[in-house]
Amino acid sequence: MKPILLQGHERSITQIKYNREGDLLFTVAKDPIVNVWYSVNGERLGTYMGHTGAVWCVDADWDTKHVLTGSADNSCRLWDCETGKQLALLKTNSAVRTCGFDFGGNIIMFSTDKQMGYQCFVSFFDLRDPSQIDSNEPYMKIPCNDTKITSAVWGPLGECIIAGHESGELNQYSAKSGEVLVNVKEHSRQINDIQLSRDMTMFVTASKDNTAKLFDSTTLEHQKTFRTERPVNSAALSPNYDHVVLGGGQEAMDVTTTSTRIGKFEARFFHLAVEEEFGRVKGHFGPINSVAFHPDGKSYSSGGEDGYVRIHYFDPQYFEFEFEA
Repeated sequence: MKPILLQGHERSITQIKYNREGDLLFTVAKDPIVNVWYSVNGERLGTYMGHTGAVWCVDADWDTKHVLTGSADNSCRLWDCETGKQLALLKTNSAVRTCGFDFGGNIIMFSTDKQMGYQCFVSFFDLRDPSQIDSNEPYMKIPCNDTKITSAVWGPLGECIIAGHESGELNQYSAKSGEVLVNVKEHSRQINDIQLSRDMTMFVTASKDNTAKLFDSTTLEHQKTFRTERPVNSAALSPNYDHVVLGGGQEAMDVTTTSTRIGKFEARFFHLAVEEEFGRVKGHFGPINSVAFHPDGKSYSSGGEDGYVRIHYFDPQYFEFEFEA
């Protein structure tokens, strides 16, 4: 399995995301550049220029017309995917940590950090209403008083959002009323990443408490746990196999205090049903910050603290692999 190496960032990768068809891969990092690549050969298609700070999150809508990015420059920006033109600039009071389009691509949500005396909020904008964009007034804003949101995704059918908090809590907020529908606390520390399954019935969380967990996306019922020895920064579910890939490694500030063995920064594959690890992929020179499966399940990508994105196409053995419990 020879990876394709994407070198388009000068700083560590914060998030990578495929579009729905999987022909494009969007990458953002702690530099202001938003890159888009062809996933088949790793060729760079273009960049979206305009941010002036680290970019924390990226999302593409259902038909890949628009791209949404949220940044530490206190803005969330909407781009035309094809031309790279900036369509909207939504200013915030603090850094934008997570962002996402709902299933129809008409409504966006983003969450802002609790910093500089400002609270953590989730804001909802309807892109069909230009007055919301022009006046920078979301149609709904949910305050999160207790602990800040560190990752969030739209739930099935765009009826709610599922948010992971710094405390390890998971909340399901209604996208209509803004109330908390379900609240669970299965993790003991910060939730770094949430990713839905292809059919949106389940999602996997990655946490600083060294585990990734599988939940039901409507009831938030906890189903499986995948344990490692290090903080998990990202986890993704395979669209066509019962596999989950975990990326992690120790915190950037702890890296210098531990041994240099490169094996700490592996992507780890677990079997979904039996919660057993069955494979590892080496390669990054630092913790893996984001992992994503290609929508066809034939490849996966990882973005690391080393600023590289690696696209891995699976060998035929992977598809013939039978897990023996």
